[in-house]
Amino acid sequence: MDGIGVSAGGDGPGTRPGPESGRRTVAAAPIALASGRLLAVRRAVAAVFAVHGAVTGSFATRVPWVQEHVGASPGQLGLALAFPAVGASLAMPLAGRISHRFGARRALGTLLAMWTLSLLLPVLAPNLPALCCALFVFGASAGMADVVMNALGVDIEEGLNRPIMSGLHGMWSVGALSGSAGGTVAAHLDVDARAHLAAAAVFLTLLGLTACRGVTDLRSASVGDPPPRFALPPKSALVIGAVGFCAVFAEGASLDWSAVYLRDVLGTSPGLAAASTTAFACTMALARLIGDAVVSRFGAVRTVRLGGMSATAGGALIVGAAHPAMAVVGFALIGLGIAVVVPLAFAAAGRSGPAPSQAIAGVATITYTSGLVAPSAMGTVAEATSLTGSFALVTVLALGLVVGAGVLRSAERPTGTAPLPDPA
Repeated sequence: MDGIGVSAGGDGPGTRPGPESGRRTVAAAPIALASGRLLAVRRAVAAVFAVHGAVTGSFATRVPWVQEHVGASPGQLGLALAFPAVGASLAMPLAGRISHRFGARRALGTLLAMWTLSLLLPVLAPNLPALCCALFVFGASAGMADVVMNALGVDIEEGLNRPIMSGLHGMWSVGALSGSAGGTVAAHLDVDARAHLAAAAVFLTLLGLTACRGVTDLRSASVGDPPPRFALPPKSALVIGAVGFCAVFAEGASLDWSAVYLRDVLGTSPGLAAASTTAFACTMALARLIGDAVVSRFGAVRTVRLGGMSATAGGALIVGAAHPAMAVVGFALIGLGIAVVVPLAFAAAGRSGPAPSQAIAGVATITYTSGLVAPSAMGTVAEATSLTGSFALVTVLALGLVVGAGVLRSAERPTGTAPLPDPA
């Protein structure tokens, strides 16, 4: 196969109904690429995902330093840490317009550089209001880059005609783990966070710009009406986003509350309590890296249903745990079960209508919101009932993945078509 046509929304080029009031718009023209070139673009985008994740991992390790530097109480820090999600949610709907105006390659390079360089902003903030502003910009740049790179991932997946989104998000997890490992070492050596994150920002910016050189615009930005400057997500994105909401809620709850659960409910040592978080993160990263092969074998809907069953079983194991080992296994099962849901939600959103970036932005906004509300919602339920009651809520939401998996059917590869093979 010498070339492949990549379309904007998964149905091929041509005229499609627009997202607004039945108006007809012309889809972006597909660009034919040799299969080897398309695979090279996939590798470049995978590197972009890893860089994006490394920024998150690097910052997370220096949050205690930031809290001490600005003199924030736990409540004030919690308020400040809500601002990245607020910034991302408000900025992500702009990403489609930016990508259309400048092309995906240029937009991704610029937005990714904004994200990597904004890593410096929180540690330079002298007080709490400045920190909130810095984190707002931090989240806005993260969210816009997130939308563009996921839209590119969906285009590449269509061109290769096989699932790749789980693997791309797996690379994000690898990047996050790498960034957190580097930050842990820097914190252990008592390196000033400003020096650490300045070096990380420069390194990751150079790495990200190098990766973006391998990215190709997979759609013609000059064809078709531009997306609106700011638009609410389409209804299809809301339905798909609801499934993503369940998965991200379980993810946020497990990351933030797993160690607390083992310590307070099961009376474990701090080391064993931390092992629950490690088990969750490792199984989630591993599942994402192998998730594309699983989706190719079973399809998106069946994979998410099986994952939902795994996460539900994990939640039930946590709620009924009589021994810490049972809870650790439960958190590992949740990580295994929810790993591929968000990548498949982005893939389904990108094929759900004529405006892929707008739909992806809608799903991303919903999932970011879920990550924002999960920790506080868990705390609220725990105060009203118990931590066990909080994880009963997680179990119910995990069951929602089993029930709602069918809305991700558009993420599946059409039957009767063969995927392009990886080069030897």
